[in-house]
Amino acid sequence: MMIKALLSHDLPRSRLLSLLLIATVLGLALTPFIFPSTRALNVAAKILIFIVLVASYDLLLGYTGIVSFAHTMFFGIGAYGIAIASSRMGPGWAAVGAGLAGALAVSLLLSLLIGLFSLRVKAIFFAMITLAVASAFLTLASQLSDFTGGEDGLSFKVPEALQPGTEYLEQPFLGAAIDGRFASYYLLFFATMALVLLMLRIVNSPFGRVLQAIRENDFRAEAIGYRTVVYRTWSNVLAALFATLAGALLALWLRYNGPDTSLSFEIMLDILLIVVIGGMGTIYGAVIGSVLFVLAQNYLQDLMKLGAGAVEGVPLLSQLIAPDRWLLWLGLLFVLAVYHFPSGIVGRLRARAQENSP
Repeated sequence: MMIKALLSHDLPRSRLLSLLLIATVLGLALTPFIFPSTRALNVAAKILIFIVLVASYDLLLGYTGIVSFAHTMFFGIGAYGIAIASSRMGPGWAAVGAGLAGALAVSLLLSLLIGLFSLRVKAIFFAMITLAVASAFLTLASQLSDFTGGEDGLSFKVPEALQPGTEYLEQPFLGAAIDGRFASYYLLFFATMALVLLMLRIVNSPFGRVLQAIRENDFRAEAIGYRTVVYRTWSNVLAALFATLAGALLALWLRYNGPDTSLSFEIMLDILLIVVIGGMGTIYGAVIGSVLFVLAQNYLQDLMKLGAGAVEGVPLLSQLIAPDRWLLWLGLLFVLAVYHFPSGIVGRLRARAQENSP
């Protein structure tokens, strides 16, 4: 009953999905102990950040039916907020708080303006407007070198408690070094857990039900008395604020931010891919999709190296699975995932569980 309330009564509704989610949470919670290498920790941290970022985008696309290309702009605002405040004010929690507050205020204002002025137009025009705004913001971030560091970005120091040089224990505990990096990782982990549970609460509230009604039929929602522009605007604002928090977590982890790190269009494409793979209109899809996509992005090339070594000497096959062709196979895996799971992995698992239920 307590778990049910914690998940806002939105249970996985599939035994396999439940197992995948439990394995994901346990795997991410124990990563510093099971896989203590720097690379594994970086991959796990990226998964946590993308879970929040993708789930926030699903509030727009999956739950409200809004296509926006400005989501990475808010992600970048969060990262730049921490980077600019920390580089100007020096390392400390005051700088983190000021940067986060400033970033949230900027994101709130921008998302409100975009929502109010753009959501009255048709979907395709709104998407084009957000693309133009995001491109303009990327150009500004690249050119205002005195403020944002330009193309080189900004490197900065985080509070002492999160610095890698800060040691809490002299000896490793269960194979993990208990230092500032360890503290940073668990800051990301618990922040991600809290934000995902909060988003679950939002989408399962009366507000979230109205958003889903607008997605299904906005004319009907308008006809029964809901002001769809107001609800869409608030959906846009909430998604922007959650993306800003994800950007702040990224900056705290990397201790650096630049245009390519948080504002590139490639990140926007990754978000779209993960939403489709995981399943639109479900927060759990963001979790499963982020894990699969980031793991494939980071380890598929290594697997192909092993495969290429095993078939060395076979003319065509060795060339096909050469490590430098990993993007080709990632694309093929995506096509297969969309073909076999048109409603996403979570949607497919739930549908199968419903078919098998008596």
